[in-house]
Amino acid sequence: MGAIAAAVQACRKRIDAACAVAGRPAGCARLLAVGKTFPATAIREAHAAGLTAFGESYLREALDKLDALADLPLEWHFIGPLQSNKTRPIAERFAWVHGVEREKIARRLSEQRPAGLPPLNVCVQINVSGEASKHGAPPREALALARLVAELPGLRLRGFMAIPEATPDLATQRSRFSLPRALLEQALAENLPVDTLSMGMSADLESAILEGSTMVRVGSALFGTRPYPAQEQGKTP
Repeated sequence: MGAIAAAVQACRKRIDAACAVAGRPAGCARLLAVGKTFPATAIREAHAAGLTAFGESYLREALDKLDALADLPLEWHFIGPLQSNKTRPIAERFAWVHGVEREKIARRLSEQRPAGLPPLNVCVQINVSGEASKHGAPPREALALARLVAELPGLRLRGFMAIPEATPDLATQRSRFSLPRALLEQALAENLPVDTLSMGMSADLESAILEGSTMVRVGSALFGTRPYPAQEQGKTP
């Protein structure tokens, strides 16, 4: 068994163990493999190990991988910050977008989604830690943005996404992840069509699952330490 296949197996065991502790069914959280900075060959290995959903954050790199791996039945998720001038290729080529934080971006994605494709699955990103360096809508504005996304043609509201500050403190982790869970509950009470909490990464997926995560975004635990330039260190999911 190769290193990536072994890592996939180990990560699935972590997810199942966390689901058991939370009193949820095995596999309660879907594993989204984050391959940014890693080559297409690594994605092929992960697919051979049974993964089909992959997340990317850097658009140019992502588009190169989509082309290189077009022979595989992969589901592509864009999980990075969205700029207005880059929404068209995202709307045209991805199945999911996890980082919608502004009305303008939501409207552009809706307008640019090709008519022949299924609606683009969208998670509203929430800034759960209040840091200026973090992307996401303020929690008090996230539900209104979710309502807007639900009404836009070309989009399908799925739920909420969060990337809290890195901390080893389990109580803080759970506190941050409880905010998206509460918003999902509010959205469900309004009969919004939500079913997804995209939260939890390599270092904190257990806390996220305890708070109801349905999709964990895992990179370094699958592919190893990322080959970032020095200025990019510290941003690994």
